[in-house]
Amino acid sequence: MLIAFWACQPGNQSASNEEAEIPDSLRYEGETHLKNVQQLTFGGNNAEAYFSFDYQQLVLQREHQAEGIPCDQIFYTHLPASRTERAQLHRISNGQGRTTCAYFLPGDSTIVYASTHLSGPDCPPDIDRAKIRKYVWPIYNSYELFIADKAGNILAQLTDNEFYDAEATVSPRGDRMVFTSTRNGDLDLYTMNLDGSDVQQVTHELGYDGGAFFSADGSKLVFRASRFESEAEKEEYKELLAQGMVAPTNMEVFVCNVDGSELQQITHLGKANWAPFFHPSGKKIIFSSNHASESGRKFNLYMINIDGTGLEQITYDEQFDAFAMFNGDATKLVWASNRNNGGTRETNIFIADWVE
Repeated sequence: MLIAFWACQPGNQSASNEEAEIPDSLRYEGETHLKNVQQLTFGGNNAEAYFSFDYQQLVLQREHQAEGIPCDQIFYTHLPASRTERAQLHRISNGQGRTTCAYFLPGDSTIVYASTHLSGPDCPPDIDRAKIRKYVWPIYNSYELFIADKAGNILAQLTDNEFYDAEATVSPRGDRMVFTSTRNGDLDLYTMNLDGSDVQQVTHELGYDGGAFFSADGSKLVFRASRFESEAEKEEYKELLAQGMVAPTNMEVFVCNVDGSELQQITHLGKANWAPFFHPSGKKIIFSSNHASESGRKFNLYMINIDGTGLEQITYDEQFDAFAMFNGDATKLVWASNRNNGGTRETNIFIADWVE
């Protein structure tokens, strides 16, 4: 795991002495589960950083106007050997279109991600939220799923249709991936083999089911979902989806078996509860939520038992924390945060030791 990897670096003793003197200034008061917080990216918008199978690399999406990256592209990095080093980013995607939601495949030499580049080299048009008067996400039907190596060579195209296919993640078993698609007219979860064969629908209820991850043993899925309390809410959802949009302002965390059975709603907090990930024990889920924010603009990380009890706040940011992922033995946590951004809206990737 990461501890062993770092311990094998040359000159480790002096590095350890140096790191012992580095103040934990990026950790906010109350963040007792975090230690030795390190910032990995600097500038732009960086999100959805996920570990490789050996936990020594990260793949992420990055947008940085000043660097000529007008919309999200996929990068990977090896984890720095010490807290005094910066992550060195290497682009995987070809710089055309827009990309999202990358994840390592077994062996850590290839990555699956979604891209719109087949529909044109430019970034797809963003949504005029001022005109719509609602916070919405675009659902581009031009997203297809691809497998590429770390040099950026596309090795396979897994989907080929006129629907939204994105948000793919891979089972720790290394045999299946889960993704979100509109191929049935709704935003539902599907699983398939790593070569794109044997596609199986997982969720069936109307609403946005997305951002799914497998449990450590590969038997369960955790994901965000929108459900509706009135016909008016259902109709609004369907109208937005028909225009290639979804409003992510009311979502809760759900868990089910990989075949969709034993579906359970875990959170009942209201507002937006999303970007969930299983603790390696399988007994808890970490997720992002704005339920405690009066304005709805402040997101923090929370932990909850898989039976919906024991809600605990993990981060105490005044802006944004989300997209958390544990390494395999729960000694490290990586996530995206707006902390230490100099008062801008920039989002960066952070990693910390996890304290149980």
